[in-house]
Amino acid sequence: MPEIVVPAFISVTLGFVVFFLGVFLTRKIAVLGDYNIPEPVSGGLAVALLTWGFFAITGQQITFDLEVRDYLLVVFFATIGLNAQIADLFKGGRLLVLLLGLTLAFMVLQNVVGLLGVTLFGLPSATSVLVGSASLIGGHGTAIAWGPQIEEVTGFGAAPEMGVAAATLGLILAAVLGGPIAKRLIDRNSLTSDQADEPIVGLEFDDKENPDDLINHVSLMRGMLAVHVAILLGYIVHLGIIEAGVKLPLFVPCLLVGIVMSNTIPYLMPKVTWPARTKSLAVISDYCLSVFLAMSLMSLQLWTLAELGGPILAVLVLQVVMTVAFILFIFFRLMGRNYQGAVLSAGFAGFTLGATPTAIANMSSVTKRYGPAPLAFIVLPLVSAFFVDLANAVIIQFFVNL
Repeated sequence: MPEIVVPAFISVTLGFVVFFLGVFLTRKIAVLGDYNIPEPVSGGLAVALLTWGFFAITGQQITFDLEVRDYLLVVFFATIGLNAQIADLFKGGRLLVLLLGLTLAFMVLQNVVGLLGVTLFGLPSATSVLVGSASLIGGHGTAIAWGPQIEEVTGFGAAPEMGVAAATLGLILAAVLGGPIAKRLIDRNSLTSDQADEPIVGLEFDDKENPDDLINHVSLMRGMLAVHVAILLGYIVHLGIIEAGVKLPLFVPCLLVGIVMSNTIPYLMPKVTWPARTKSLAVISDYCLSVFLAMSLMSLQLWTLAELGGPILAVLVLQVVMTVAFILFIFFRLMGRNYQGAVLSAGFAGFTLGATPTAIANMSSVTKRYGPAPLAFIVLPLVSAFFVDLANAVIIQFFVNL
């Protein structure tokens, strides 16, 4: 298939353009702002539609070099770690365990829905995971890894394309459902944040100047230095993890190293000005997440969705209905029926249908409007990126062998 490859520098430059396109669309189309749709999602989907139109007219697909995007993701999660406080993690121990348990139960339920769907439409039972946790919670990477194996087991030639297309649609749905779910829960239950002074991720829209926390080139460079030290040490830890035979995204050890740094260095070196929970680090965090998500959404090849076919689309509709019902009637209630539970609900929709960065973007969009929920930004990535990948491999293998 003819292909136009957009180089890395141009791709990241377009990421900025796409973000501001999303800002424009969010301001002009009230429903996007009212339902907390992140600006990078609005702009990214608009560009993805344009590239789809270009493909339909010319037959050429546009592919973006996303090397810089992956760097931005690691930087973002390092800032999350640097903002974490051990005291918060101890307070969130029960929340972390509960979130993990609900996630594991949901992964099984997601594959059960997939199995019912493919059985109903006469598809091989092993393909259930391609419209289940392999493509949805697992995302594109897991779908690409399992597609050929399922094709070999079942002889179903469309398995790889089926997985990628389902993951693409899942990412879109994850990006647009999280905000409306949180809005419904917050408005219906009159919820408010109880930590209004915590600029964990993202600046408030009505943020006021604080002379003790100025944003200037020194504070930004101080924040970036701490971030890059966390990434350097996280990379070393990651090499050790790989040597041990464990597959884990690079951003997870960087997140964990950031937590360790922010809970040791300020006490061991009290005279050092530490950037944790400053506006400068919030700016770095917002910048990286916004450009990352813009690049991710603009690079979606929406024409792959045409390969899904009616039966597969029907199964994904069932997955969405089940996900929304699970969040509204089970997840939110067990999370405490409070503001933090509503923010986590937006994140849960993000990663169970899409990916961890989508979950964080959903939560960030909600907290910018309604107020911070710092613990949510710590426990959800640990569950969605650390525990889930390990458990998903076992669950997928079980359903493939049925």
